[in-house]
Amino acid sequence: MKIQLTDKHRSGIMFEFARAIGATISGRFIHIPENKGSGYITGFSWGNDMRMLVRNYHLKEAVFIERTNELAEDQDDVAFLLSGIFPSLVQAEKQLSTEQASVLICPHAVSSIMTMPSDTVFGSVTIAVSRQYLRKLFGNIQHPVVTSVLEARDNFVFETGISTGIIQTAGDMLGQPVPESLETHYYKLKCEELLCHVFALLLQREAVPASNMHIDDIKAIYAVKLRLQTHLDEPPHIAALALEAGMSEPKLRKLFKQTFGKGVFEYYQAARMQEAARLLKEKRLTVSEVGYQLGFTNLSHFSRVFEQHTGIKPKKYSVNSNQAE
Repeated sequence: MKIQLTDKHRSGIMFEFARAIGATISGRFIHIPENKGSGYITGFSWGNDMRMLVRNYHLKEAVFIERTNELAEDQDDVAFLLSGIFPSLVQAEKQLSTEQASVLICPHAVSSIMTMPSDTVFGSVTIAVSRQYLRKLFGNIQHPVVTSVLEARDNFVFETGISTGIIQTAGDMLGQPVPESLETHYYKLKCEELLCHVFALLLQREAVPASNMHIDDIKAIYAVKLRLQTHLDEPPHIAALALEAGMSEPKLRKLFKQTFGKGVFEYYQAARMQEAARLLKEKRLTVSEVGYQLGFTNLSHFSRVFEQHTGIKPKKYSVNSNQAE
């Protein structure tokens, strides 16, 4: 299913999406119809300062959303998409995949295409914040990456992993934690807490000023990311990736690290180990099956790399995962 939506002047796309899929609305909740999947969407708005959208659902059919943002003259928002940050409330008969856990930061003005694969659980929080409000919260921090988020006039994208602090704060937001009369105040505080955890992750990055990125550069860098994620059994070849991206090798290396906080090979290896952990836990493959599937010819090497990234050997990780169930 392909849906084209326009986010007009802070109105958000929640209700347009609901109409497109035939969802029902009850108070601040939009419930996914049973013929389309299960779960809900909900959110809050605090005037021009900040908006929040929570997605906790799965869809039976893949959905592609082409979103165009039409901004008001005074609108200068930054969007923070925190994906895969809380356990799903969705119950389904068959096993579902989960979206990749990550934090994406970009100007709200950047239009985008959102891909929602079928039978995948989405548990995310999106926070759109005005630059003015962000500067009020974090304007005293002296770090080039933070300065880019607060002040950059041109396009930028930063993506990072998530922290235990994000997971814990997101978990606090589920259910009905406070009386309805206190909800707005409570969720605003939780949004600010999530933002604090996000900025803490940004402060861990190398203190190097960020370069402006053309929208075509952003698309090219994400095409490289997709290439790495879909070919985890093949070590990346920088020259070939740069050729596909239409940029020089130094530019590719610089913009990739600026966007993801990791070099190309470092990112590839981390993604490889995330997939190894998933295959061991969810698919219950053996250590040798996982190692060979991900392109390792030496299982001892696979075991060492896995332990470097996770702090535990793959065999023990597999046993612990099965016991936890």
